[in-house]
Amino acid sequence: MPSIHRFLRRLLPLAAMFVAALPVAATAQALEEGKNYTRLKNPQAVNAGDKIEVLEFFSYGCPHCADLDPVLVQWQKTLPADVVFRRVPVGFGRESWDNLGKAYYTLEALGVEQKLAPEVFAAIHRGNVRLDMPKTFFDWAAGKGLDRKKVEDMFNSFAIAGKMNKANQEAAKTYQVQSVPLVIVDGKFMTASDKVGSHANLPSAINALVAKAKAERGKK
Repeated sequence: MPSIHRFLRRLLPLAAMFVAALPVAATAQALEEGKNYTRLKNPQAVNAGDKIEVLEFFSYGCPHCADLDPVLVQWQKTLPADVVFRRVPVGFGRESWDNLGKAYYTLEALGVEQKLAPEVFAAIHRGNVRLDMPKTFFDWAAGKGLDRKKVEDMFNSFAIAGKMNKANQEAAKTYQVQSVPLVIVDGKFMTASDKVGSHANLPSAINALVAKAKAERGKK
């Protein structure tokens, strides 16, 4: 009997892991159009050429985007060579969110966005730091070891303003984005965490839509 008990004790954690994995596996296997994702009526050309492009419309100011960020960071580590991921900050006509979008493009231009993104989200949503205020953002960036003048000059440049204007146009006119975070796969499939049950389920859903996009392109 003791050996049976030991066997059962070893089996139960494995069974729990299997059950926990079922929702994600099911998401990947059987996405329902109209429920888990939407096929866009007007598919858009992507900027990635032969590669499948995955877009995330987001804002540093969005708490749901903050919660999703670590999930997508881990997912990005698994991307195959023929899939590219691009983030697009959205302003929704708010000066504060436009400023956060410009902060995103500034950090990206300086090559530190991926490194500092978790700290940006934490400062805003856990530290209540007003990074949507340019001076506060410049001071915060300097505290992270960046050259304050370079940050300020980049933030106020025509290049960054142009990128933010283009991002807002892409969100509003091209994809009619009404809420974030929102994911677009290959310019034709739209999904989000609330459509697939949770943030944890989203990577599997994206992967399933990437596979679907490849199949429709005739790619393996």
